[in-house]
Amino acid sequence: MAGPVSYHDGQFPPSDLDWSRLISLIGPANAALARYDGLLAAVPNASVLLSPLTTQEAVLSSRIEGTQATMGEVLEYEAAGSPESMEPNRRQDIEEVLNYRRAMRQATEEMNELPLCNRLIKRVHATLLSGVRGHDQGRGKFRTIQNYIAVPGRPIEQARFIPIAPEDLEAGMARWEKYLHQATDDALVQLAIVHAEFESLHPFLDGNGRIGRILIPLFLYDRKLLHAPMFYLSEFLEAHRQEYYDRLRAVSQDGDWTGWCRFFLHAIQRQATENEHKTRQILDLYERRKDWIVERTHSQFAIRALDFLFSTPIFNASDFIEQSRIPAPTARRILNLLSRRRGLLKVLRKSSGRRPAMYGFKELLKITEARGGA
Repeated sequence: MAGPVSYHDGQFPPSDLDWSRLISLIGPANAALARYDGLLAAVPNASVLLSPLTTQEAVLSSRIEGTQATMGEVLEYEAAGSPESMEPNRRQDIEEVLNYRRAMRQATEEMNELPLCNRLIKRVHATLLSGVRGHDQGRGKFRTIQNYIAVPGRPIEQARFIPIAPEDLEAGMARWEKYLHQATDDALVQLAIVHAEFESLHPFLDGNGRIGRILIPLFLYDRKLLHAPMFYLSEFLEAHRQEYYDRLRAVSQDGDWTGWCRFFLHAIQRQATENEHKTRQILDLYERRKDWIVERTHSQFAIRALDFLFSTPIFNASDFIEQSRIPAPTARRILNLLSRRRGLLKVLRKSSGRRPAMYGFKELLKITEARGGA
C-alpha cells in the first residue's frame, strides 16, 4: 500500500495553472451560474420558497461525511420532535443536518457585519458542531494537533492524507485568507482553489468538509455572483464523491491544481443548471397552486397558508396554527380542506390525544428530493 499523501507545502497559491485546459469550461460555468442567478433574483421571497432546497443541501453535504438522514426524516423530526425510540446515531445524524442549516443562516446574517474571513468561519464552525458529534473537538477553534484522513480507527501511517502541520496552520490559514480576497483572472477558478486549499489545510479537528462546502455559496454571494447565498453544489459532489476526494488528493500528491479546477468548473456548470431547473419547478408549482388554494379555501389567508407550506413542507397542525399567523379556526379549516382527497397535503400522522396531526406537502418534496443528471 502506498504511503500517505502530505500537504503541499509551498505550492499555494498555484503558479502554473494550465489555462488552456480551463478556458473551455470557464465560459459555460459562468454562463450557467449567471442564468441561475438571474432566476434567483426574480424569486419573490427566495428564503421562503427555496427553503426546502437549503435543507436538502444540508442533508447531502452531511451525507458526504457519512450521515444517513433523509430530508423527510429531518423535516419530520423538526415537526414531531425526537421520539424516545429513535436510534441515537440517527438522532445525531439529523441534529448535524439541522446544525448545518443553522450555520448557513448564521453565516449569511453575519456577512452583513463581517467579511468572509477566518473569524467568521470559526463562528460558523462553533454553530455547526454545537451539541453534536465532535462538539468537544475544538469547536470554533483551529486545531493545535495533527489530524489526518483515514479509515476510522487506522493509524496515521495508514492515512490517505495528512494535512498541514499544526505549528504551520495559522500561517497557512493567513495565506488562505489573503488569497480569498485577491483579485484574480476568474472568480470561479479562484473559488475552486479556495475550496481545495481549505480542505487540504483541514484547519479543524472535525467539520472541515461541511465548512468547506458552506464556503462555496458564501464566496459566490460575497463576490456578487449570486444575489443570495443559495447554491446547492452538494448534489453533484455527493453523486461524484470518490472523484471529488481523488481530485482533492491529487492536488497535494501530483500538484494537479488544473485537474481539480476542471472538475470543479464542470460541477458548477452542471449544478447551476440543475439548481435553475429545480427553482423553475418550484416557482411554477407556486404559481399553479396560488389560484388553486384561493379558489379551494375562499380565505383571505390562502396565500399566507401557501407560503407556510413552501417554507415548511412537513409540519404539524399546532405549528401551522401558531406560526402561520392565521386565526386558529380558519387555520384548522384550511388544513382540513387541503388534506382532503386530491388536496395539497398528505396526512403523515393522524392526531391522537395531545399529539397533533402531521402533514406533508408532497408535490414540493418530490421536486426537492429528485436527483438530477448531476
